[in-house]
Amino acid sequence: MGKADRALRSLASQINGSVPRARKSINILGFPMDLGAGRRGVDMGPSALRIAGLGQRLRELGYDVDDQGDILVRWPRDRMEHEKGEHQPGQLHFLPEIAESCGFLASSVQSILEDGGFPLVLGGDHSMSIGTLAGVASHCRVAGKRLGVLWVDAHADINTPQTSPSGNIHGMPVGVCLGMGAEELTNIGGFSPKLMPENIVYIGLRSVDSGEKSAIATLGIEAYPMPEIDKHGLYSILQKALPALLDRVDHLHVSFDLDSIDPDIAPGVGTPVKGGLSYREAHLLMEWLHESGRVDSFEVAEVNPVLDERNRSAELAVELLCSVMGLKILL
Repeated sequence: MGKADRALRSLASQINGSVPRARKSINILGFPMDLGAGRRGVDMGPSALRIAGLGQRLRELGYDVDDQGDILVRWPRDRMEHEKGEHQPGQLHFLPEIAESCGFLASSVQSILEDGGFPLVLGGDHSMSIGTLAGVASHCRVAGKRLGVLWVDAHADINTPQTSPSGNIHGMPVGVCLGMGAEELTNIGGFSPKLMPENIVYIGLRSVDSGEKSAIATLGIEAYPMPEIDKHGLYSILQKALPALLDRVDHLHVSFDLDSIDPDIAPGVGTPVKGGLSYREAHLLMEWLHESGRVDSFEVAEVNPVLDERNRSAELAVELLCSVMGLKILL
């Protein structure tokens, strides 16, 4: 390669984004699951994100991208009959199938991390985090690292079988990772809990069940709902909350539910709630995370093309993923 070619490549890299100092491969895993949700369609989320050009956009940022396909999800024979039935208190819908798929996902995520890769998991409903975090926590346990989680979501997802109004497991992954809930889920990876309450921070909450409010208060989990963001501004909250979290942990996982974004700009999500993050607030968050240099694994959940408009929500998700991976407006 000549001097001019090297200069052009360097300039293109600067314009398109900033490649991390230690070049990493990004390992994409799809989790085509909607069994944990009450609404159909998020199982097509991984396909929507790929169609929106995720792999190519990341390659343009200078990453080696290995799309490892989708995790196996077993379709329940009695799904239609099951969905017609009434919810019983304490019942968990499709528990065996979700536990099985999350076990597969956990093994894949742990393997990627042990090989020095960066797992980027595409969902799928938010029950995916049970598997993702089981894999991340297993890696951290072996490596002697402290796991921290930034949970960006309209919902707290800290329900248990006893507090859940629906029995839908996508509302339970934080509770599961903290060691609360069905053993089939809490024991994925062979140990529990996966996460300590002081090592999770919520951003963007605006729809929280009563049992979840009690759990957050009792456990002392740090949470910044939308009214706090409206009052103080996202940047000041990030400057306050995230450096403190990063001081406590060695591995930062980001769980990003697309419904954290206002549905006026991201309508294609599993459970839309008005009053979410704006376009610029979402990019600010991702840009801040990239600048921290501390994101070690990432997942995006609840992309629902059935409710979308010409795949624009998936395209927004891809934009945000590019921001967290280093895409800049200017140098």
